[in-house]
Amino acid sequence: MSGRRRPMRRLGDLLPEAAAALGLQEQLELARAMAGWERLVAELVPAAAGATRLLELRPSELLVAASSPLVAQELRLRGSDLLEAFAHVPGGRHLRDLHVVIRPVAPVRSDPDAV
Repeated sequence: MSGRRRPMRRLGDLLPEAAAALGLQEQLELARAMAGWERLVAELVPAAAGATRLLELRPSELLVAASSPLVAQELRLRGSDLLEAFAHVPGGRHLRDLHVVIRPVAPVRSDPDAV
């Protein structure tokens, strides 16, 4: 075969197109926002890293879970900084309010094969 090869593209560049074609664009954006939230918390509120999860993006509000009242209070205290930074992460956007609920937060598994 002497067919021409298509130019190589990064997988990350293909995901938005594939997600849109499959009707999964909203889920991809939420996954990006969740990853961005984790990075922001680790950077801006290191003591809360791993103890919080983004649950939902609402029209004007970011809904997150905190593993304890102490973590929730820290997130609320840093809320304006977190919201401002969240507007600049992939999948993030400008939101007015940070709503924090207290519920158990499962640890993030870095190794998908780990039990």
